[in-house]
Amino acid sequence: MADKDAIAIEVACASATRQELVSLQVPPGTTARQAIERAQLDARFPDIELITAPLAVYGSVVADDYRLAAGDRVEVLRPLQREPRDARRELAARGETMLSRPPPAKE
Repeated sequence: MADKDAIAIEVACASATRQELVSLQVPPGTTARQAIERAQLDARFPDIELITAPLAVYGSVVADDYRLAAGDRVEVLRPLQREPRDARRELAARGETMLSRPPPAKE
């Protein structure tokens, strides 16, 4: 985009096996959902419902119509595979902690 008023943002998306960070130049007033569409991630992440997935900016959940500012990083949120509190309880029952367990196997 050659617009001198464009703002620089990033869009982050991750699956269980890969992650991607896309840098974009967008016009002022671009919404979080529009940024996801502009990033064209649907072909690279077909298992994630990008049209309806919740969004965040630097970890804080935002509405689809949230207007982006220069430097914002829009993140596509995906459902948890497991409730973290349940996982910690199960580890504690076995005498383990999140830090002492081996890393999960790669898919």
